[in-house]
Amino acid sequence: MSVKDMVQNMINELTDALGDAEKHDGGNSAAGTRVRKVMQAAKGAAQDVRVKVQGDKNTR
Repeated sequence: MSVKDMVQNMINELTDALGDAEKHDGGNSAAGTRVRKVMQAAKGAAQDVRVKVQGDKNTR
C-alpha cells in the first residue's frame, strides 16, 4: 500500500468519526467511546505511515 493510500485511509476514518464526535459533544458517552477507539486506530496507522516513510527513505 502506498503512503498516499495509507494517509487517505486515515483521513476517511477520521471523517467518518465526525458524527460520533458531534454526538459526544452533545453528551452521548457511548459515542465518545467510539471516537476514542477510532483515535487509537489512527495513532497506530500514523505510526505505520512513519515506519513506511522511514523505510522508503532508507532504501533510496
